[in-house]
Amino acid sequence: MAGRNDPSALRWLIGVELAAYRRQAGLTLAELSEATGITKPKLGHMEMGRYQQNPDDIANVLRACGTDERTVDRLSSLSGRSDSKSWWAPWAHVVPDWLKTFVGLEGLAESEFVYQPMVLPGLMQTEEYAHALTAATDFVRQNHNERFVSFRLARARRLNDPDPLRLHAVVGEAALRLAVGTPEMRFAQYERLLELADQPNITLQVLRPECGPHDAGGTGQFVVLHFDEARPIAYTEQLDGAVYVQDPDDVRTYTLAAENLQHVALEPAESVALVKALMAE
Repeated sequence: MAGRNDPSALRWLIGVELAAYRRQAGLTLAELSEATGITKPKLGHMEMGRYQQNPDDIANVLRACGTDERTVDRLSSLSGRSDSKSWWAPWAHVVPDWLKTFVGLEGLAESEFVYQPMVLPGLMQTEEYAHALTAATDFVRQNHNERFVSFRLARARRLNDPDPLRLHAVVGEAALRLAVGTPEMRFAQYERLLELADQPNITLQVLRPECGPHDAGGTGQFVVLHFDEARPIAYTEQLDGAVYVQDPDDVRTYTLAAENLQHVALEPAESVALVKALMAE
């Protein structure tokens, strides 16, 4: 699994997989406990990812669920990839708990699709733009502004890692026109978008009202994360929390919405041309 280490996110991801295979097998926790000899509370903790899952316990559970040995080996090996520290630890006091799980998962992901209709994605923001945007919200205390922005910039460095995150962003035209900071600040942000769009691991598309209706019209922003050795998950933020979509059928719905957005939005070359036109205004 590529990216940055985060033991808690890895445990969470393994737990999602274990729960999915149990449900797929049609087993309750009580039935699985009887089949494996593992207590029901411990199985619950394994699925919640609260503690480090033992590879032998994982193999026991998966075999009881009737999975193939390739799946057993895949998830058992994942459980051994832990470290004493998450990459976001220096910012732990300014990052809300619900966001820690996401950035941990993002650090482990191979690719990310993000749809942002009203605000530019955090991974694509310049430092000055991020400062102005963070200062405009009441959700981040003023004395935490600097630290939160530095955390956001640390996230963005994943785009330039030796094994970089592949990012596909669809942003609404309203996000490009949002009056954040000064005109000079927005011009620099446009320049940053053009630099990013030129990287081979990044695709930028703009969604204009003229593009017409699409499948995400009533959903707002969302993210789909894909992993090399685990199932994809979807994620959407609320004002004071987040929803993690784990069920494979529900994730598939978000994946189809992402594919529809890519089809409806301007092509990457047209999107770059629109950003350049906004710079000339």
